[in-house]
Amino acid sequence: MDTAALIAKYEGLLKQRPDDELLHFSLGKACFDAGRLDDAEEQLYAALEKKPDWMIVTMLLAKIALQRHDKAGAKALYEKGLELAIAQEHDGPAEECRAALAALQT
Repeated sequence: MDTAALIAKYEGLLKQRPDDELLHFSLGKACFDAGRLDDAEEQLYAALEKKPDWMIVTMLLAKIALQRHDKAGAKALYEKGLELAIAQEHDGPAEECRAALAALQT
């Protein structure tokens, strides 16, 4: 399914279940993949509001901040993502966050 179809699908499902954090994440990810950063950010923050320890959402928001050249915002989000990855024992995402933070230092 292409991103436009996914976006339409998740928008329709969210009308039925507006408080579903997984649908907010899914729509946010589809919007991110389509380059619709404003929409992605809105949906991802809605998901994070429901589940503040959602590591992958935090990391996607960091990627959006990077694409917007917001180094301070990206750094703060990657630091939070690293904290969550360590707490949740996710080695791969922890390494991804460390690498992104190292790149932001240069």
